[in-house]
Amino acid sequence: MDGIFVINKGEGLTSHDVVARVRRLAHQKRVGHAGTLDPAATGVLPVLLGQATRVAEYLSESGKAYRALVRFGVETTTYDREGEVTRTAPTDGLTLEQISAALPAFLGEQEQLPPIYSAIKRDGRPLYALARAGEAVTVEPRRVRIDALRIVAWQPPDLTLDVECGKGTYIRSLAYDLGQRLGPGAHLAALTRTRSGPFTLDQAITLEALEQALATDAWRGRFFAADEALLDWRALILGEASEARMRQGQPLRFEQRATLLPSPAGRGAGGEGAPHARAYSADGRFLGIALWSEEQAAWQPHKVLPTTLEVEE
Repeated sequence: MDGIFVINKGEGLTSHDVVARVRRLAHQKRVGHAGTLDPAATGVLPVLLGQATRVAEYLSESGKAYRALVRFGVETTTYDREGEVTRTAPTDGLTLEQISAALPAFLGEQEQLPPIYSAIKRDGRPLYALARAGEAVTVEPRRVRIDALRIVAWQPPDLTLDVECGKGTYIRSLAYDLGQRLGPGAHLAALTRTRSGPFTLDQAITLEALEQALATDAWRGRFFAADEALLDWRALILGEASEARMRQGQPLRFEQRATLLPSPAGRGAGGEGAPHARAYSADGRFLGIALWSEEQAAWQPHKVLPTTLEVEE
């Protein structure tokens, strides 16, 4: 099986737990995921099987969307409800107008300080393991991008917020920083990922439903081809000669028939002006990924997939 199941991850499971379960259910050895979700978080977790694992890094790089429940008046060690309470404060004076006025400061590219309790590794060990062991932990700010913040509901002290952001953004840190800016502090009380790259929550399937689907042919309707993770990228449609060069790892300068299709909206890691593109044969087979080389003024084969990708068990 070569493709992608979009899993609706339940609360309490690690991303690794989900991968292990799909591996057992699908009887596949080569399985991975794109974009870690904390155990307390739910929602979209793309799980890639077989040759589709080769596009995992690009799907991980793509934009994400979340629905977050931010609870004001309580700060915790982990910036979410799993941690120990470190501070409480009254929220009586906090208004929707104040929250709305504070949100624009968090839009765009910025430096964000990740939580100490995070999966970021130092000397091969995740920071949360160091923190739990009582070791001194320092974190470095990282460059992140937040594209949109939309208020869904304000029921004091809880704010429901829709977030669209780039790779590496910690919604826990966003909640903490928002609480700091407004005064009473805050933590992330609940989080659901509603989109990962092009995959949305309404396309996702629970592990329980997947188990039932895999017992019949129903799973085929929930199985996405590897290139569906890259539909925001430009596409190269290659003639026979260019396809042969692609498979041989040779630069593509399109001496023979070839067509470059623009990306649907110029978005994503392979949008207009970006260095990556999907490559297809003239009869529609997904051949792999090409990388633009300024030095060679040509498309260089970057990842070449097998001639056929299997969807059979």
